Amino acid sequence: MAAGLCLLAACSTTSLDEPGRAPVTDRSPRNGSASAAVTPLPGQENAGKPGYYTVRPGDTLTRIGLEQGQSPRDLARWNALDNPHLIEVGQVLRVVPPGRDPVAVSPGVTVTPVPAPATDARVKPRNLNDKTVEGAKPITGLVDAEELAFAWPVGGALLERFDETRNKGVDIAGKAGDPVLAAADGRVVYAGAGLRGYGNLVILKHNNTYLTAYAHNQALMVKEDQTVRQGQKIAEMGSSDADRVKLHFEVRRQGKPVDPLKFLPSR
Repeated sequence: MAAGLCLLAACSTTSLDEPGRAPVTDRSPRNGSASAAVTPLPGQENAGKPGYYTVRPGDTLTRIGLEQGQSPRDLARWNALDNPHLIEVGQVLRVVPPGRDPVAVSPGVTVTPVPAPATDARVKPRNLNDKTVEGAKPITGLVDAEELAFAWPVGGALLERFDETRNKGVDIAGKAGDPVLAAADGRVVYAGAGLRGYGNLVILKHNNTYLTAYAHNQALMVKEDQTVRQGQKIAEMGSSDADRVKLHFEVRRQGKPVDPLKFLPSR
């Protein structure tokens, strides 16, 4: 619903999981030292400009990616971060792709829910081993907005609904080990346990508009940069960083959490 959120690394071998402490340092003057003596932080010339974000206390690259609707690995690359785990309060980061107009208004995007099965509310995965499906399209990692349709990632009962201030997604019941399925075709931009409050988390990017997030899993079945199909098993349900077994599921439109029930088929 926060934007993974590479959701990051200048080096492809660098782990993108965030450490327990927020990797944000603060270089503000102390003990009366003159601010003029402080080396300017990277990107400060872009502060306040469209398409840029000023790092705040407690931020991590994964959280910024989730809230800006971008992959942390892309953020690290666009900002030439040698260490994606180290960002500083006041540092200004590019959060739109180079060459893309940050003030351009995105056209309206309509997401069509996948019709719910007539006899079973559970989402059934596609046969991913069937390579001879008539008219099947190869996965490129992102899908056109007009082709995007969401399906339920699990079939359990709804525990908690979306609330802009209290719950940025929906919580769905289930049993430990139940399969968590991709709600739509896309690319894994984060798979790890570094975002506090989410536990073992998978974030999928479906196009330049939509991300989905799947939290509190007991096991992750996919890796970053992997492409997935709708209905593919991406995780196993669990209770990591949660008070019970459940799936916390978010839909984010250009990084902003939106009510997943407006995008999922009725059941």
